[in-house]
Amino acid sequence: MTGIIDVGGGLRDIYGAGVFDRCMDDGILFDCCIGVSAGSANLASYLAGQRGRNYQFYTEYSFRKEYMSVDALLKTGAFIDLDYVYGTLSHAAGENPLAFHRVRAYQGVLNIVATEADTGLPRYFDKADMSQDNYLAFNASSAIPFVCKPVVINGATYFDGGIADPVPIDRALALGCDRIVLILTRPAGYTASGKTERRIANACEHRYPAVAAQLRNRAALYNASVLRAFELQALGKCRIIAPDDTCGVGTLSRTKESLDALYQKGYADAAAIKTYLQTN
Repeated sequence: MTGIIDVGGGLRDIYGAGVFDRCMDDGILFDCCIGVSAGSANLASYLAGQRGRNYQFYTEYSFRKEYMSVDALLKTGAFIDLDYVYGTLSHAAGENPLAFHRVRAYQGVLNIVATEADTGLPRYFDKADMSQDNYLAFNASSAIPFVCKPVVINGATYFDGGIADPVPIDRALALGCDRIVLILTRPAGYTASGKTERRIANACEHRYPAVAAQLRNRAALYNASVLRAFELQALGKCRIIAPDDTCGVGTLSRTKESLDALYQKGYADAAAIKTYLQTN
């Protein structure tokens, strides 16, 4: 079974949007799709066959104050308003609706990774957890602590999936994938330090101690998982797609020019996927 993982990375994941647009152009459909944080949004448009949709979210909508701004923080209590992203824009009557009927028709395995606030453990949502205009699983996967509000689904509280399972290689293997394409949004040689995560952990420890513990462990988990991916790549079981440079795009910082440059890198780098699948 062939799988693809998009690890997210906030605005840096316009790189992944470029990768998926190239996959659509090359007619590549995976048996298993796993999305973390912004990676889950990229997967949604990919499975819906909506080429270029995510490019518009990154390069146009992300500059709107309703999407991400101090104004949004004052109005909603969150710097990024996920309800605007996955509701106002993405619902059937929205400005850029997700073709959810095509996502629902996808015959493969779809996992959307979130982190359970009470336990700090990963939760893997699938299509059964969503319905037309109910995209809370995407909200949960993308809910960065203190940047977004926590997301409540059926009484349970969730945060960004990258806290508990930042590079879900083991999840893909457990699902039966024997060929994995892994999209990273930092250069392949990047080593996470955990400095930012430790600051967030200190701030949220009183209310969410399990999340704080996972945040402190996230860098080590990320680094170990990427190392595991390289080991699998040496065996022909994985192909890592990663930018050689992020073009100045950060998790929450960007210019339209830098976003476009990183998208173009993703589109170009994804040419390697077709070759990998044909030769392995």
